[in-house]
Amino acid sequence: MEVTVIVLWSVTPLLCPGTRPRNAAATRTAILDAARERFAAESYDDVGMRDIARDVGVDAALISRYFGSKDDLFLAALDSCGDGSSLMQGEKSEFGARVANEIVFEPKTAEKLKGMSIMLRSIGSTKAAEMVQTTCSQRFFGPLEEWLSGPDATARARLLAGFIMGMSVSRELGGGSFNIEPAQCEKMRDRLAPILQALIDG
Repeated sequence: MEVTVIVLWSVTPLLCPGTRPRNAAATRTAILDAARERFAAESYDDVGMRDIARDVGVDAALISRYFGSKDDLFLAALDSCGDGSSLMQGEKSEFGARVANEIVFEPKTAEKLKGMSIMLRSIGSTKAAEMVQTTCSQRFFGPLEEWLSGPDATARARLLAGFIMGMSVSRELGGGSFNIEPAQCEKMRDRLAPILQALIDG
């Protein structure tokens, strides 16, 4: 009996080569990573739970067990890309110079690029666009307006986000460097800084 058990144990991996290790945390992370990739590359409406399950090598039912519905998974993927709270760190008086330099010269993290792609892809889906708008209002615009304070904080927050998002997209379309000479990038940064600072100062 003992020999039989050993033999069966040894061939089980060969019979089930796609079986993932039973590690809940690792599996959940793998699902979230795969969802982020899918939602960043395709419209929300074109992504299926089975697609993500196949990418990870698990059953689609397991995704529902960890995350619930497709909407819940989409929101989790969006949340995992960050909430922009780093913008509100540091002295307000240095915001323009700091963020302008970051936009023009500092490389974007993989999470930020994925988040930006997910938001842009959501435009093609009414349902996804509504979820993005709600999430942005709760996790970004609300805190940003409170941090800005003063007159017209709502309008200033939207303008600020528009400048930052627009410049970030423009940079990525230019291959990560706006596709212009370094000297011109410096001039761009120096012109952008006071524009951003004016929105902070109100």
